[in-house]
Amino acid sequence: MELGIDLGAFLADVEQTLHLALADGSSAVSANGDTLMGAARHLCLGGGGKRARPMMVRLFGEACSAPPEHLVPVAVGAELIHSASLLHDDVVDAGMFRRGRPTVNARWGNIVAVMTGDILLTTALGKLAKIDMRVTQEAILTVAEMTRAAIAEVEARGDVSLPLEKLRTIAEGKTGALFGWCGIAAALLADDQEARSRFSGFGRRLGVAFQIADDIRDLTGLDQGKPQYADLQSRTPSLPILLAARRDDAFRRRLRESWTFAAMTPDRVCELGTAVLCSGAIEAAIDFMNLEIEAAIDALGPYGHCRGGGELAHWARRLAAGVQGREAA
Repeated sequence: MELGIDLGAFLADVEQTLHLALADGSSAVSANGDTLMGAARHLCLGGGGKRARPMMVRLFGEACSAPPEHLVPVAVGAELIHSASLLHDDVVDAGMFRRGRPTVNARWGNIVAVMTGDILLTTALGKLAKIDMRVTQEAILTVAEMTRAAIAEVEARGDVSLPLEKLRTIAEGKTGALFGWCGIAAALLADDQEARSRFSGFGRRLGVAFQIADDIRDLTGLDQGKPQYADLQSRTPSLPILLAARRDDAFRRRLRESWTFAAMTPDRVCELGTAVLCSGAIEAAIDFMNLEIEAAIDALGPYGHCRGGGELAHWARRLAAGVQGREAA
C-alpha cells in the first residue's frame, strides 16, 4: 500500500502486542486458558489478516494529532473486537474456512469458538479501560450495534424482497460501526469533537462500501479462502443478489423457490450464481459502492486534505479500484 505515512513500524508494534496479549491465558479459567488462547492465536496471528482497522486507527490518529502512545493499544483493541466478531460469525454461518485455513469452529467446535470470541472481547475491553473510559464506553456501544446487526442478518436469511435500506443498515452495523469507532477513539484521545463526527461518518460509509466489496468478491470468486457463492449457499441476501432479483422477475421467483423449498446443491448454487453474474447486478453494485466511498471521503471534510486523512481517502479509492480489477491511479 503506497501511502505517505510509513505504517510498517506501527503495524509491527501492533503485531507484537497482539502476540503478547494472546500468549497470556491468565484471564481465562485455568483449565481452558490454553485451549482458548490457542484458538485465538489460530485466527488472529499469521493467518492473512489485513489489519485494516489498526491501519485506520493510525491514520485517524495522525489526522487529528491523537497521542501516539495510545494508538497501538487502541489498534489492538479494534483487531481483537473484529476477531471476536469473526469467531461468532463463523459459528452462526457454520463456516469451515477463513483466510484459507479451517475456522476455529471447524477445528475445535462451536463451544470453543464462542468462548474464544468472548475472551477476545473481554481482553479488548480490559485493555481499552486502562487508556480512557470514554473510548471503552464507545467500544461497548459498538459491540452492541455489531451484535444487533448480526442477528438482523440472520433474520433476513431467505428474504429475496429485503429492502435495500435494511441491507445497508445491517452492513453499517456489522462493519461500519467498528470502522467508525476506530475514528471516534482517535478523536476522543485528541479531544477533537469535529474529528469525532467526521471520522465516524467516514468509517460508517466506508464500512458499507467494504461490505459491498465483500459481496462482489463472493460472487466473482475473488474472496480468497472462501468458496465462491457462499452467500447464495447460506441464503444470505447481498446487494448484488437483491439487485439481480429486482432486475429479473424469473430469477427472483427461482431464487425464492430455491431458498424456500429446495436443497442448495452445488449445481443449483452455481446456476443461481451465474444468473447473478449475467444480470448486470455486479456493475450496479459497484456503482452503489462508489457512491458510499465518495460520501465517506466527503465526510472527512478538511481532515481529508491533511496528513493521515489524505491517506484514508486514497485507501478508500483503492478499495474501489481493487474490486473493479484495476489499480488505483
